Amino acid sequence: LVLVSAIAAVLVVPAAAQAAESSPHTFTGNVGIFSNYIFRGVTQTSEKAALQGGVDYSHASGAYAGAWGSNVSWLSDTAAISGYTASSMELDLYGGYKGTFAKDFGYDVGAIFYYYPGEQASGFTSPNTTEVYGALTWKWISAKLSYGLSEYFGFTDSEGSYYADLSASVPIAATGLAVQAHVGYLKVAGTIAGVDNDDLYGYTDWKVGMTYALPQNFTLGAFYTDTNAEELSYTVN
Repeated sequence: LVLVSAIAAVLVVPAAAQAAESSPHTFTGNVGIFSNYIFRGVTQTSEKAALQGGVDYSHASGAYAGAWGSNVSWLSDTAAISGYTASSMELDLYGGYKGTFAKDFGYDVGAIFYYYPGEQASGFTSPNTTEVYGALTWKWISAKLSYGLSEYFGFTDSEGSYYADLSASVPIAATGLAVQAHVGYLKVAGTIAGVDNDDLYGYTDWKVGMTYALPQNFTLGAFYTDTNAEELSYTVN
């Protein structure tokens, strides 16, 4: 009855008053529990669970900004290579602008900073990474290019690396189900001791899966993902 009364009260508010009360600013949040944190086809948590969450701000003009975090273990797992004696978090800070330019077509441009707090010994390349990105979307399909302005996640001499990906999320009628598909390609720039970084660390990754929308904005999902990366380049112990 309270809900019905509230709806009725809204319906009788004059249109001018409703327009005056509307705001161009929107704040949202998200949280998720995952069996494994996969980033561009590679586990960031040694195939263990991850708790993730973020906050976002958007403006009616199309501008947006946000922050997102997750537990990680890859830096402490690779301490001999990364120099990190303690690190268990990834924090992403991003901002950009998105909009539409034709029926069912959209675009998104922005920048993102991947930050890894922790204790790192001197003499090692920082894993903190800055990228700019641009994406085009059509209905359920998006094509995106991310370009590195800094060293790529701790790889030496890797400025200018890029990641290109094509993703789709196709709803199945009104069932609440959606089919997910993704393929991406990583090009790692630079050389290490005369060896091309891309020969060691470049790869293609792919993912297929499905999500199911539940009430109250909850979502369940299951995915299969893999890469053709050089196994020795991305394997610890």
